[in-house]
Amino acid sequence: MNTAYLLAGSNMGDRTAYLQQATKIIEEQCGSIIARSHIYETAAWGVLDQPSFYNQALAVQTPLQPEQLMQTLLDIEAAIGRQRVQKMGPRTIDLDVLLIDDLVWNTPLLIVPHPHLTERRFALTPLAEIAPALIHPIVNKTIAELLEECSDMLGVVKLDI
Repeated sequence: MNTAYLLAGSNMGDRTAYLQQATKIIEEQCGSIIARSHIYETAAWGVLDQPSFYNQALAVQTPLQPEQLMQTLLDIEAAIGRQRVQKMGPRTIDLDVLLIDDLVWNTPLLIVPHPHLTERRFALTPLAEIAPALIHPIVNKTIAELLEECSDMLGVVKLDI
């Protein structure tokens, strides 16, 4: 059994409902959700001319191997209506694998740790809420330390929903 740390995000339609739907299907198809952060609202990263995102970190106990997990998350995205029209463009749901235990994995389908985790406040903030002492296996720093050092200045606001 592995512990996978995921980031769910949405910036189209009923963002909260999409996050809830994704969480339900993740629990059905991937394993038990053992921790979940609050939902955070953040400005879009990359393509700036789009609605803000709701993001939430999840810790999932999963029997799935890394690539099985990623393929299942891609299937969940498709089931929820994600269409890959524009790279980094608006989406109903975006499911990313941030970390899996202390695994370092690099294949065409999946790179773990997520290659941009250390530079994205919108991912580090919710992850630090549920796993501040988790150590990034490449840079050998805790998630809390990485958040403190993060140079990304995009606003990340905890929502009360």
